[in-house]
Amino acid sequence: MEWTGEALLIGVRRHGETSLIAEAMVAGRGRYAGLVRGGRSPRLAATLQVGNTIHLTWRARLEDHLGTFTVELMQSRAADLMADRTRLYLTQLVTEHLRLLPERDPHDRLLGQALNLLDHAPDGAALARFELSLLDELGFGLDLTSCASTGVTTDLTHVSPKSGRAVSRAAAEPYRDRLLPLPSFLHERGNASPHDIRDAFKLTGHFLDRYVWSARQIDQPTIRDALVDLLSREHH
Repeated sequence: MEWTGEALLIGVRRHGETSLIAEAMVAGRGRYAGLVRGGRSPRLAATLQVGNTIHLTWRARLEDHLGTFTVELMQSRAADLMADRTRLYLTQLVTEHLRLLPERDPHDRLLGQALNLLDHAPDGAALARFELSLLDELGFGLDLTSCASTGVTTDLTHVSPKSGRAVSRAAAEPYRDRLLPLPSFLHERGNASPHDIRDAFKLTGHFLDRYVWSARQIDQPTIRDALVDLLSREHH
């Protein structure tokens, strides 16, 4: 069996003395892993950097086998990452998030958001929306369209930490200390202040921890807090 495609490289790990196992998000195919023979060679070092866009050829005798990758570099982002700590952290977080997705299940909308994040100036609002999309694609999407209590669709200011549903300002008032703030930019057009950015990541982080990190007994990515700090300071 064989196919070719364009992909974002999201992970590499050593295999044996000379090879690597690479993980990539492939357009139309989802998250795939494959053995890259000689992947630890100097010739392939620049190509096999997480965050690069690569052209893949995957071959295997049977469809459920690991298979092997032949790789060609399409777009290198390594130099930009080395020169910009925020961009480096963002790439690390986005690729770690993509590795949470089930194997061989297409998620092209999320892949498109990821590529947009990597190819533009670091944007806290866009990253928070990406985390919301990630929750949705994992089956844990939040309902930010109407108030869980009254059904109104305007003046939504909070989210229930249990149901993941929005709550209006009036309905939230008696329970404000138990609810999560809902920054308006997540469900309406508008700019995001540094405070909004922090609230957005508090919201997405709560549900990522509840449904993904704690549920799978894995740690939150170590650079996430530092990245949130950088993005909320740098956002204009």
